[in-house]
Formats: sequence, structure tokens, C-alpha cells
Amino acid sequence: MAALKYFSHACVRTFLMLTPLAVGVAGCGERAPDERPEVMVNLATVQSGPKIQAAELEGAIARQPRNASLYARRAGFRLEAGLIPAALEDINRALELDDSPADFYFIKARALRAQGKVKQALTAAEEASRRGYSSADLNLLVGETYLVERHFQDALDQLDRALQQEPDHAGALFYKGIAYVGLQDTLQALDYLRASLSRDPRQPETLHQLAFLSNAFRVPADAAKYAARGLKLAPNYGPLWYDYGRQFELQNQPDSALRIYTRTVQLDTTFYRADYRLALVAYKNHKYADAIPHLQRALRRAPRLAGARQMLAESYESLARYAEAADQYRLLVAENPGNRHWTYKAWKVGNRAHGVIVDETPRQAVEAVEPISVQPGTGL
Repeated sequence: MAALKYFSHACVRTFLMLTPLAVGVAGCGERAPDERPEVMVNLATVQSGPKIQAAELEGAIARQPRNASLYARRAGFRLEAGLIPAALEDINRALELDDSPADFYFIKARALRAQGKVKQALTAAEEASRRGYSSADLNLLVGETYLVERHFQDALDQLDRALQQEPDHAGALFYKGIAYVGLQDTLQALDYLRASLSRDPRQPETLHQLAFLSNAFRVPADAAKYAARGLKLAPNYGPLWYDYGRQFELQNQPDSALRIYTRTVQLDTTFYRADYRLALVAYKNHKYADAIPHLQRALRRAPRLAGARQMLAESYESLARYAEAADQYRLLVAENPGNRHWTYKAWKVGNRAHGVIVDETPRQAVEAVEPISVQPGTGL
């Protein structure tokens, strides 16, 4: 997936999704959305300029190989440049030389978070705080890390601390919106996302979340505006193309929607929602061979995606691919223990896979026969 430059404070692959401002998704407090937004999202904070700054430190480090602060500075530049393993190597070297500076631990926390090592990142951030490091970005990193762990209230506490220090911190407002998504408070989520966008209007991920939520509450006109605005900033960002396609579907323009969904999966094969929509159309039109690759890809990303495994199992069965169908029915049994329908289908299709045809012809009802009564003493 194409990398997106995100907030300048830079945390890295993370989470997503606004306040009771007047702008709104009508009635979203009154009904459930069609589609649930993600609580986890992919963000990337890759910048190219800092590579030059990191390279400029090479000579200084060669002359002063035991200067911890030089390694720490280069680690910071490498982080901004997206050179995560090299940044982590630098900051570990700095800590070997001098383990007292609190900001070294914050840099290490950022590097670990960028590698997806959430628990280790949290430990390093807590060490930075214990040694006296204090900043809105530290609270933001800890808050975002709690989001990954789905500890939404803890995340809100940290994000509130960041906003106390910097009330207009776009990143903190954004992640606070995501926390409210996790708590299923959509009005608050929408408000904080809009607040974040007003402070930093060039963030494609924020626009994606606003477009997604607008579609989920069936306000496609708003979704189209957010998606179009986002695509001007990031023309190859798959999720925004999905949002743009979904608004066509909601406005009864299925051909346009399918064309956009196809473009989405071409740009981003990990965005399973577009695959699911394409599979759904193929399945309904009995084009089972076309549906299967989309369902397979969607289920790799979201194994419990509602209805997807059933469609995959039935598509295999319709194509007489009984062994593959039986495997999917068994998974449905495991996911729905006690469900007699899936248990029966797994048994029946499993037999078909082994060449055993199950006779499903209804048996003819047999009329009950009255038992013969025996007369005492007669033998009859």
C-alpha cells in the first residue's frame, strides 16, 4: 500500500476515526451504521528530506564514535526518513554509551512503535516519562499505543493530556476521534475528526474516515465530497477510492461503484472491503468463479467477515469443488458451534468430496399399524 505522510509528530502504522459540532451526519445518533469503521488503520509517516540530514552526521560520528547524542540525533532523522531498523540501531547504540537522557527513551519508543512492537514501545515511553520527559508527543504516542491495544479509555486519558499542552494538536484530535469510534460514540468521533481536519486540512486518512462514516450513515453526498478532496491529496490511496465507490452504490449507480471497487483492489490488495463488495455482486449473479478470489483475499484480512465464508463455501460447492467447500463448512462449524445447518453441510459435502452421494430424498411416511391384542386364555 502506498505510504502516506501523516502528522508531523510521527507515530507510524496505527489507528483511526470526530465532536458534537453542528456539521453532521443526520440522525447518526438514532440508528446503527450500515458498515462499521475500522478501529485499526494503517498510517505511515515517511519523509525523504531527513535522509540528507542523517547522512550529514556520518562524518561527525566517524570523528566522535563515542558521542551518544550524535547517534540519538541521527536516529531521530532516520525515523523521520522511514529508516526504522537503522534508527533503532542508532538509538540502542546511544543508550549503550549513555543511558541517562530521557529523550533517548522517547526516540526508542517511537522506533519500536514504528516496527509494531507495541508493548516494548509502551515500556520505553514509560521510562522516558519516569526520567522526566514530558511533551504532547509523548502523550500522543502512549495514547495511540493504547488504541492499538484497544484500551480506549486509557487512550483518551493520554490524548486529553496532550491536548492540555497543545489544544490545537491535530494528531491528538484525530486519535481522540479514533478512540470514540472504538467506544462506538459516533457523534463524538465525527466531531473530533472534523476538528482535526480543520487544524490540518491536508490529511488523506482523516478525509477517508469522514467519508467512510458518512457512507455508513447513508449520507453519500458528504462522503463524495470528503473522498474527492482526499483523492486530490493522495490519488493512489485505495481506501479513499473505496469510499468514492461506496457513495455510487448508495446512490444506485452500481456500474460506477464496481468500476471504482476494481480500481481500489488494484491499488491496495489489503483493503478487504472492496474485495467483499466485488465478491457480493459476482455471487448474486451466480458468477462463483469470479467471486472466489475476492472472497479468499477478503478472508485473509478479516477471517470473521460476516457472510464471506458462507459465500465462499457455497461458491466452491456450486462449482463441484467439494473438498474445498467442505473445508469452509468445517470452519463455519468451528465459528458457530452448535449450528445444525453448518454441521449438516460439512457432513454432506465432506461425503461428496469422498464420492459418497447422500440420499436426500424424503422418506415416504409409513402408516402406523395397530398392535394385535392377545385375548387371555385363547393364545390369540
